[in-house]
Amino acid sequence: MYEWIKALHILAVISWMAGMLYLPRLMVYHCAAETGSAQSETFKVMEWRLLKIIINPAMIVTWLAGLWLAWQGGWYWSGWFHAKFALVILMSAIHGILVRRVKDFAKDRNTRSARYFRILNEMPAVLMIGIVILVVVKPF
Repeated sequence: MYEWIKALHILAVISWMAGMLYLPRLMVYHCAAETGSAQSETFKVMEWRLLKIIINPAMIVTWLAGLWLAWQGGWYWSGWFHAKFALVILMSAIHGILVRRVKDFAKDRNTRSARYFRILNEMPAVLMIGIVILVVVKPF
């Protein structure tokens, strides 16, 4: 059962990260769209669907499967797991920020610049690198 849950976890992580890397990029382009335009309304639909259909479910499955794996594997005692867990908490915080930004765009209340979203777009990639290194190398 452990290997099946691990496969599910990996698939969920891939889906979560794909969405976390794509959503801020959509928001970069959304910043350039005039409020109320057809283009802006299209971005709203794209952002909402990406969040609700892919990113949110993938995050939930990632967390549930990951916690189960940590428990079954006894990883919760390992230093590398504590570091990974901290990075996943940060990733989840960025997820929360993106949820807030989707809501802002949906209400035509975005106050953030395209530059802000470009920077936000890089954060999941950096965290992902750290998480993968910790899981594969287990340096401590």
